[in-house]
Amino acid sequence: MLCLGVESSCDETALALVEDGVLLHSVLATQADMHALFGGVVPELASREHYRFVGSLFDELMHHTGKKASDIDLVTVARGPGLLGSLLVGVAFAKGLALGLGARFLGVNHLHAHLLAAGLEHPLAFPALGLLVSGGHTHLYHIESPWKCIPLGRTLDDAAGEAFDKVAKVLGLSYPGGKLMDALAREGRADSVAFPRPYLDNDNLDFSFSGLKTAASSHIQQTLQGLTWPRPLCSVEEAPQQLKDCCAAFNAAVVDTLCKKTKRALDRIPQLKTLILAGGVACNSLLRQHITKLMESRGGEALIPSPNLCTDNAAMIAYAGWLLGKEGFYHHLDMETIPRGRAVPDDMQRCPECVKDQSKT
Repeated sequence: MLCLGVESSCDETALALVEDGVLLHSVLATQADMHALFGGVVPELASREHYRFVGSLFDELMHHTGKKASDIDLVTVARGPGLLGSLLVGVAFAKGLALGLGARFLGVNHLHAHLLAAGLEHPLAFPALGLLVSGGHTHLYHIESPWKCIPLGRTLDDAAGEAFDKVAKVLGLSYPGGKLMDALAREGRADSVAFPRPYLDNDNLDFSFSGLKTAASSHIQQTLQGLTWPRPLCSVEEAPQQLKDCCAAFNAAVVDTLCKKTKRALDRIPQLKTLILAGGVACNSLLRQHITKLMESRGGEALIPSPNLCTDNAAMIAYAGWLLGKEGFYHHLDMETIPRGRAVPDDMQRCPECVKDQSKT
């Protein structure tokens, strides 16, 4: 089965083809340089850029793979959560393509696709614990199957990635700041008491990073006052040691909090021996190390995608779509697009005949 994936949930326009679980190729147009002028994503500009790129990216993808549009069996698209205007561009393109080709159509939960992306590089084992850490979400899931991800905990205000972005902006780092903060932290000395570990004095699995962001702003004013560095800061070499130490301490506070909540979830469901780490913040080197050590200490395994599969991409949409599509799932063309702030409904239809047809191929 040949599956096309379309991703346009924020500021990356991306398309990919997955055939029988194998990624053939993916293409992407990033808007990072444009949004850097404003210090963050401008939704109206993002949707216009998606509209400008999506058609040419599709042509590039088909040309590179040597496939014809008529070869596509399933058209999948990120239906949410995300920026509504951006999502609508991708969904409209995917619906039109599916209608024109007579192919099956499926809307994919963008968050679940992040978690399933690990399957492109590692055999997936279910059930598993999923830790999704991105710019807009910090969630824990009990993943029973590709189509059943049960939420265990969620972000109540600022997500971990959002906290990184906002602190990076206060520090005057170039946009997006998370990658540079990670690089600065690797050359810094982390003070374990500089920042609090937020929202741990409870017995739940939810996250809250707004207090940590506020503490960081206060710490920066008190300890870095009088120091100068280029703004925006674009390289590690130009940063003073005190700035590197601040990034290391903040990085350690976020990672420590994520790991403690994750351990709490594993203690509650001890039969889970597989953990999937996903989302843009899963690129963070310290988080990858600590999650791997956590699972090794419990005799389990951590599945962490390569960094290019952690950030928004279409390969994860196509692969998640393929996993669901081979089980017969699909949507009608009146499927609703879901913006950030609303839960993506479990409203997929299932076609038993599609499963039979797939088993013959």
